[in-house]
Amino acid sequence: MTQYRALIAETADDAVTSRAETRDPAALEPGQLRIAVEYSGVNFKDALAFTPGGGVVRQYPIVPGIDIAGTVVETSSDDFAVEDRIIAHGYEIGTARDGGYAEQAVVPAEWAVRLNALTTREAAAIGTAGFTAAMSVAAIVDAGIAPGDGPVVVTGATGGVGSTSIDLLAGLGYEVVASSGKPAAADHLRELGAAEVIGRLPLDPDAKPRPLGRSRWAAAVDCVGGAALADVISTLNYGGVVAASGLTGGAGLKTTVLPFILRGVTLAGIDSVLMPIAPRRALWSRIESDLRPRHLERVANEIGIDGVGAVVDALRAGEYTGRAVVDVRRGW
Repeated sequence: MTQYRALIAETADDAVTSRAETRDPAALEPGQLRIAVEYSGVNFKDALAFTPGGGVVRQYPIVPGIDIAGTVVETSSDDFAVEDRIIAHGYEIGTARDGGYAEQAVVPAEWAVRLNALTTREAAAIGTAGFTAAMSVAAIVDAGIAPGDGPVVVTGATGGVGSTSIDLLAGLGYEVVASSGKPAAADHLRELGAAEVIGRLPLDPDAKPRPLGRSRWAAAVDCVGGAALADVISTLNYGGVVAASGLTGGAGLKTTVLPFILRGVTLAGIDSVLMPIAPRRALWSRIESDLRPRHLERVANEIGIDGVGAVVDALRAGEYTGRAVVDVRRGW
């Protein structure tokens, strides 16, 4: 079997370093797929994999990259055939077993999703971030929140989850309000479908938080957590829903039970890592149809493997806009 190149992250002297390595493929175990990786992505979790004390990698050295999009070149599973296009993400990929920053990857067949209407590049442009956005939007739609019920706010709007959520919600007819601390990104957010762009929530960070504020939002996609999530919960309309997936604003949540027992709001937790494979495949089927993003090319920024480090630095600094798509076939 052909050797392949991989980007290895390893620890030394309380630092995480990276290097390229040429490897020999290992034999497949029963129920596994060997993937010729074409594309991966750079998510915030990938940035943490390169960060000392990031808390996402179980043991170094490892090949990071929590998204894998490519073609099956060898299979020991009856569920997939050679030349099938697949996307695999979540579970232990890039955190406890080697991920997508390599020319080959081996994954259990039960973690893979066969692609039908999407190319591998499109699937990688969606990736974990877009899948999380689709989960968030589906939570709002399936809860019965209709476009006519009022505006939907998206916090952390310039990130991969936020920007794709804006695209999806606007495409479904919702009035979307984008919350972002990056004024320069306002035009970009409007191009994705935002009807209004506001600053970070709460708009007055020095004001004393109120258990209940004025009703503003029919629903929300929160990619930030912390004070932003607390503000959104307190200002949801009666019966409103917030789909929460982020913690860049902090893991703590200072709120009360009042929004829940007086306005009947719902806090829907969004986790794409351990979602079972059957609903995962069902949601990807929706992503290929009614939940397909309209503006992937406006969100996706393609880089080679040599561009990963710069994106990681920008993500850690909170300065990256959009979605980095890694073509692992170039940049070595």
